[in-house]
This record gives sequence, C-alpha cells and structure tokens, in this order.
Amino acid sequence: MMELPPTRAGHVGRALSATAILLFLAMPIVIILVTSFGADGIGTFPPQEYSTRWYQQMAAPGGNWATSIALSSLIAALATVFSLILGVTAATALARGRLPLHAAVYGLVLAPMLIPQVVIALGLFLFFEPAGMLGSPLAIALGHTVLAAPIAILIMISTLRGIDERLEDAAASMGASRITIARRITFPLATPGLIAAAVFSFITSFDEFFIAQFLSTPDTRTLPVLVFNALQFDVDPTVTAVSAVLIALAILALTLVALVRKLSGHRNGHNASALPVEPLT
Repeated sequence: MMELPPTRAGHVGRALSATAILLFLAMPIVIILVTSFGADGIGTFPPQEYSTRWYQQMAAPGGNWATSIALSSLIAALATVFSLILGVTAATALARGRLPLHAAVYGLVLAPMLIPQVVIALGLFLFFEPAGMLGSPLAIALGHTVLAAPIAILIMISTLRGIDERLEDAAASMGASRITIARRITFPLATPGLIAAAVFSFITSFDEFFIAQFLSTPDTRTLPVLVFNALQFDVDPTVTAVSAVLIALAILALTLVALVRKLSGHRNGHNASALPVEPLT
C-alpha cells in the first residue's frame, strides 16, 4: 500500500498535540515548584509574594522535617544495599543459570510489583510486630527491599543479557576463575546497570509510604509518612518545599542514569570489539 507523504498541517497537528500532552503532564510539577516559593501560609497558586521560608523551615536542624529526611535517607541507603545484593544474585541465576521451574521463580520474583502495597505492608506488620521491631529502621529497610529488589532484578537481568557471554567464555578458556571473570569482565560491563538499579532502588525506598506507615512509630516517621500526617488535618506549606526537593531528586537521579548510560555506550562503542590484553589470572 502506498504511503501518503506527511503534510505541513499534519506536522503542525502532531507538534501541537505533543506540546499539549507534555504541558498537561508537567502542570502539577510546575504548580508545586512555583507554590513552594510562596510566602503565605496557605499554599495558594499563584503566590502573591515569594520567599524561601518553607525551604528554611524544612532544613532547620533538629526539626521534624530534617529528622525525617535523614531517617528516609538512611533507610533508602540500607534498602539499596539489600536490593543490589538480591538483584545481582537473583539476576545472575535467572539470566545465566538453568533453574528448574524458571518461569515460576521469575513470577515469584516479580510478585511484589503486582500485589497491592497495602497487602504487603499488612503482611510485614504481622511479621515484625511480634518480634518487637516496629519503628526499627532495619525493619522498614527490609520491608522496602521487598518492593525495590524486583526493580533491581529486572534491571540487572536486562544488563546481564546484554553482555556478550563469549567474553566470559574466552576468559574461562584462558584459565580465569569465576571470581576473576566477574571482577574483570562481568561487573565492569554491568556498571551502568548496577548504577541504574541502585538509583531506582533508592528512589523506590525514599518515596514509599504504605510499608513505612505500617511499620513506623511516632518516633520514627519517614518523610512520606510525615508529609501524609502534615496534610491529614491541615495544609502545611512546607510540604510544597519537600515535594519540590523530591521532584529535583527524581530529575537528578534520571539525569545520572542517562549520563552513565551515555558514557558507557560511548566507551563500549570504541572498545566493544577489543578483548583485554592484560592477563586475567
């Protein structure tokens, strides 16, 4: 069938449609960013006066917001470490191993992404409550790992499948051990995937609400829990500053992942066909 050439009107229509969609998607972000610099205590848009008072209140040493940000950062860091350990181990087994019931294992790994988070949170509450671990940063981090690990596993599976196994086979034929192959070939090539898995695991934990709500106590409230409490009975404009920081964190994380992948692609484009000339053993 002969295709009709695109018309100028068609180009203009597609451009306008794409612009309208992007503006619609970006509108809530823009509103939050602008409102966060408002000077009034109501959080109106657009603000009548501009100030950084809500950012100063958020960053005040010893305040609830600073304490919650520090706690969320600690929990997210722990969850990231746990997720990377599980992600590398499970992805290696699924991508390179010959597991029995491979499809069933793969489905079990992805199950936390399909089950409602409130159900997972309730199960974790019933598990940690008898052990007296409610409010423990370790317990919350382990709970967040349940959600972050599947993301890390998916990223690492995709990364490992993109690595040419012939490079590892060539190193093995030259007498390199499995540890040497992993250290000198697999992990260097998988570095972009590891960074991406770490970034998305950190963001998943830092933004998670349901598990933190079920496992937290009045003395250990993560940032999403504090935001929910601040908006439950009143409107605290500090929430807009916190939201703006979270938006900036997400943009920074995505930029970092894109930059790492671009640098890795540029490096591999020059050296992909070259085997290491150093001895691997």
